[in-house]
Amino acid sequence: MRFQCNTSLLSAACQNVQRAVSAKTSIPAVEGILIKALGNEIILTGYDLEIGITTSIKADVDQQGSIILNARIFCEIIRRIPFENVKIECDDKNLAVITSGKIKYEIIGISADEYPELPAVKSKFPVVISQKLMRNMVRQTIFSVLTNISENRKNYIYTGINFELSRNEIKLAALDGDRMAVRKEAIDYSSEDMTFIVPAKTLAEVVKLAISDDDKDYISMGIGKRHITFEIGNYTVISRLLEGNFLDYEAAIPTTSSTIVKVDTKDLIDSVERTSLIITDKTKSLISCIFEDDSIEVSSVTSLGTANDMISADVQGSRVEIGINNRFLLDALRASETDEVIIKLNGPVSPILILPVQGDSFTFLMAAMRLKKNG
Repeated sequence: MRFQCNTSLLSAACQNVQRAVSAKTSIPAVEGILIKALGNEIILTGYDLEIGITTSIKADVDQQGSIILNARIFCEIIRRIPFENVKIECDDKNLAVITSGKIKYEIIGISADEYPELPAVKSKFPVVISQKLMRNMVRQTIFSVLTNISENRKNYIYTGINFELSRNEIKLAALDGDRMAVRKEAIDYSSEDMTFIVPAKTLAEVVKLAISDDDKDYISMGIGKRHITFEIGNYTVISRLLEGNFLDYEAAIPTTSSTIVKVDTKDLIDSVERTSLIITDKTKSLISCIFEDDSIEVSSVTSLGTANDMISADVQGSRVEIGINNRFLLDALRASETDEVIIKLNGPVSPILILPVQGDSFTFLMAAMRLKKNG
């Protein structure tokens, strides 16, 4: 194999593909990037047996071929080359020679034959969605996925986001047992209804690649029985799907409320942040929120001291004093991305519901925490 290409393009491709490379494994091949030189391009692949990322860049290929090079070493070498172009040659003994200007490296690689084959995904109904919308929907739900896995492996499905596709609508849902985030949007989709669960790790990588704010730049999803692919510009992400039955989360959403609050989102975020200054990892504590008389009083008490604040709000209904995890509340408020939100309450120990002022594009739910004064 022998080719020459632009150093910056190769470095950018390496950095993105490297995120799918396994850091610790008993299989040396998956610690590397598979490099294939074909026609007038090179194809780079990273795959940790759960998620794979593939891309291609233009190159002057003198001799076709393929090799696996250690991802950490190869990416760092390319990143540090200061010249515009780089040349890579590999012989039959899998010795790769990397040259640029007066710089030269000789790296021992692995035969491409040892690289695991990526799963083939047969999708009857490809789904197309703008990069911007997918990025926003994932960001508005991924904060609620389960991150601490217990010995009960049934909970593993909650490390992913549940996708529901129906006629002209896509809905994402995530939950971790203490909170839930649901986001839905209208899209151009007219095929059969589908439900599947994508690992949060995969979607985090999709978001990093879906950087376009142009509504005309799309992601194409191909959904198979056990795997899914995301086509994003010049990148393909392939991932296994999580198997299991997602909770009927709609049943957990309260249908009635005794108190309805409309509040400026930024005002409430600022108030919670101010009140949380005395809350640390060592002094974990709830914040208390009292909703009454067109105001929200926010306070906290820890071993470091006390903090109190009050902001204006439109409060309709019964007075409520409730304990809330400050981080959960901040995550939901920041994810709303709206100037105002509606907060629905039904007493001091019932779940807290956060909704948009208009429409139903998002639903954030979190458990209320019992304050000591409430028994």
